[in-house]
Amino acid sequence: MTDQRIEPGRTIGILGGGQLGRMMALAAKAMGYRTATLEPKADSPCAQVSDTEVIADYTDRNGAARLAALSDVLTYEFENIDSDTASWLEWETYLPQGGDLLAITQDRRQEKKAVRSFGVPTVPYKTAETADELQKAVEELGTPCVMKTARGGYDGKGQQVITDRTNLTEVWSEMEASRPFVIEAWIPFKAEVSVVVTRTAAGESAAFPPAENIHKDGILHTSIVPARLEPEVIDHAKKTALLLAESFHLIGTLAVEMFVTDDGFLYVNELAPRPHNSGHYTIEACETSQFEQHIRAICGLPLGPAGLLKPAVMVNILGQHVKKAREKRDLFPDGHWHEYGKDEAKQGRKMGHVTVLTDDVAGTLKRLDQSGIWRDDT
Repeated sequence: MTDQRIEPGRTIGILGGGQLGRMMALAAKAMGYRTATLEPKADSPCAQVSDTEVIADYTDRNGAARLAALSDVLTYEFENIDSDTASWLEWETYLPQGGDLLAITQDRRQEKKAVRSFGVPTVPYKTAETADELQKAVEELGTPCVMKTARGGYDGKGQQVITDRTNLTEVWSEMEASRPFVIEAWIPFKAEVSVVVTRTAAGESAAFPPAENIHKDGILHTSIVPARLEPEVIDHAKKTALLLAESFHLIGTLAVEMFVTDDGFLYVNELAPRPHNSGHYTIEACETSQFEQHIRAICGLPLGPAGLLKPAVMVNILGQHVKKAREKRDLFPDGHWHEYGKDEAKQGRKMGHVTVLTDDVAGTLKRLDQSGIWRDDT
């Protein structure tokens, strides 16, 4: 369908009911929109703040059609939405993001190929669908290297570090059912950064300040903004994200995760075609949040300014942290606490986050660490 301007008062349909959808819906409601959500499970985080809830599987076209009938524009909140359903909706209704970029980012092989086609470096990699191909890939890339499922997997899932060549038979037997795979060279890096960029159908784009990210057990733990990197590296990271947004003809939001080496070289690691965990700091720390910016883009509105109002530290609250976070939140009266309304606080499950605006990043990081909230052994 042709590009449209969706005015406040109309309904935004959200495919997916998680915390990203919830924060999209909250931003949309603040702008005067109604929201509807599709999610397989009732009372999802997004449904709790939406006007209408459709309970259906992501592959259920009847459910998708029901959501479309309720909505003036559709969006998706995470990339595990069925790409065939998204492509069908693109033809049947108004889904500005479309299904093409979604399909690319659902397969690491296609994602890396696309990124490289635009002249942007990725980590050196090989693909493997057989044990022999795995053996050859490891011989060419050397050890250590990282074996990842080509499809699926998030927050460190579907990955295994290969430290030597002697246990490849064992590794293959453990992982074979999840083939095909991408085998990535091990890149020593000094930092991980991500840039959230938004682009409209009219070609207007804006990138938020790059976040420096610290992961624990494959899950994002802390984002620090501004990133503690050289200005030229930060500028290059923003330009890389803007180049990819333009090259993909993005409508909506794209998060670009990158490795930074000691000499300042950037490798794109992963893309996410939607708002991103590392962009949660924008809710309080930027002139426009990533969620409002996304709503503006899919509704055909001009983008807001994306400047940083104040340095920020964002820390995720996982299932094992919830009890201590609630007990000790008074230690951080300057913290902006968010809980997502999930029904069960499981180990490793993202239950919320806290953002602290600060002129003393080092001191804030020390306070957060000393609080004991994020010490899993206490």
